[in-house]
Amino acid sequence: MFLLATSALEKAQSIPPATWLKLGIAVAALIAAVVVLRMVAKMNKIVLGVAVFVVVSIFFFSWVYNRNEPKWMTPIVEKIAPFFPSAGSYQQKQTR
Repeated sequence: MFLLATSALEKAQSIPPATWLKLGIAVAALIAAVVVLRMVAKMNKIVLGVAVFVVVSIFFFSWVYNRNEPKWMTPIVEKIAPFFPSAGSYQQKQTR
């Protein structure tokens, strides 16, 4: 039974290279997140609040404009979207 067992190294070699690349990117993103969070902890809280507000606003209005929001945001975006322009609305007005 022990003769047929494969080692961890043999199992790791059978994993596709794309998986290793994704794993490496995830580890690099985790390290980058820790570095950024340590820098943010030293930052002025008002500047941090304004920066977070700007980033969240850009994402939200991008979702409203392009209607590519996550599923959990769809009920909120559907109520707000009529008040803001959307992709293609300019083209629709030009063809009328």
